[in-house]
Amino acid sequence: MNWLRSCFCRTVLVCIALTACVSLSANKPKAPLYDVRSAVVFSGPNIPAELLAGINDRVNAAINATMRDTVLPRVVLTIRVVSIEKGLGFQKDRNVAKIRVDAASVDDGSVIAVSAFDVTSIAADPKLADDIMAEDVAARIRSVFSLSGRSR
Repeated sequence: MNWLRSCFCRTVLVCIALTACVSLSANKPKAPLYDVRSAVVFSGPNIPAELLAGINDRVNAAINATMRDTVLPRVVLTIRVVSIEKGLGFQKDRNVAKIRVDAASVDDGSVIAVSAFDVTSIAADPKLADDIMAEDVAARIRSVFSLSGRSR
């Protein structure tokens, strides 16, 4: 009887493991792609201008460097820096920005995609915090919208 119970338990464990592997290898639907034509960055009054300009320059350079082989829906990105917190953590070197990106159709102006995320960067030198944060935000936007290229 113990032998039968042992075989049953092993069989159940193997079945569970195989089921988990199948779900991991399942094809996930690809995120929609867009032909991004331009981007504009804006925020509230307390966000450093260097950060906004850095994000704008990097994202627009990536847009200009991206070539598409297929016809995709044309969009314009509106990037909003919702808030930024500097000097977080034990060493006061963490900075967190809350970002919201809307992709509006070039044809009719309707918003067809929305992305919101937080970006955390680490800058040991507070003078470089805005530049590092700008690169981290731009990298995330390049990733989300499948843009290539880098500015600088």
